[in-house]
Amino acid sequence: MASVVDSWTFKPALVKAVFRDVTPMHLSRPAARAAAAVTRTVLAEIIAGARTAAATEGRKKLVPQDLIAAIDRNVELEVGTRWYDFSPTFRGLTGVLHDAEGVVVTTRQRRGVRRPSAVAGAHRFEAGVKRLLRSQGVTAVPAMVRDLDGIASVFLTDLARDAAMVVREGGIQRFGTVSMGASGMEASVGTGASVGTGASVSMSAPDDAAPPSPSPATSRRALPSRRTIDSDAVLDATLIQLMGGDLRQRALTAARAATRSPAAG
Repeated sequence: MASVVDSWTFKPALVKAVFRDVTPMHLSRPAARAAAAVTRTVLAEIIAGARTAAATEGRKKLVPQDLIAAIDRNVELEVGTRWYDFSPTFRGLTGVLHDAEGVVVTTRQRRGVRRPSAVAGAHRFEAGVKRLLRSQGVTAVPAMVRDLDGIASVFLTDLARDAAMVVREGGIQRFGTVSMGASGMEASVGTGASVGTGASVSMSAPDDAAPPSPSPATSRRALPSRRTIDSDAVLDATLIQLMGGDLRQRALTAARAATRSPAAG
């Protein structure tokens, strides 16, 4: 597992800037450390998978095809999916999307008129991505670095959005149960918010069923009037963003370790 200091591959100022793009809520220092650790863990796992793919061809320099191979081998790595509509690497691999009338939605229409801040600000992650590449003894062609930048930016932006939603709603227990579905599906959470992860979130809360008991973490969280995103909210957002599996567990472990260590700051 990466050391706590390694979680600061993505610096506190960058994490806070991404959260400010998403929400006016205050981000606590432990929450910033947790978000940095989760993002670092996810990107490190993606790079490790791409490195394995490159090694089969005797290369140490990663190319975009290695990213595709890594995701194909491990569906847990399919994160930051909104980036896929902007990257030539994924062109033609995201499938055909139809609107409510059955009309094909073009890539330009998927992107929208304005680029989301997560995509426009992807270049901010370049230094951290290059540090991660060096830590694993590999380099990458510019196109691969851009893809890693974009995935990191979109993932952290989605993490920030879900953490803010958790705080507004008073805890993750209000969203019902989470079930894993087909990779790449869009998942609806809460009241219409969508999460572009590899897992589909189905809301199952039968009328005659007792409400789920809140976890100790969420029971300590204030009601929606609270305006601070704490580390518990980031941990809950991680549960929403990542599929159940080894990657999710490693990310949660790294986040908890980062919040406990003042040295991480």
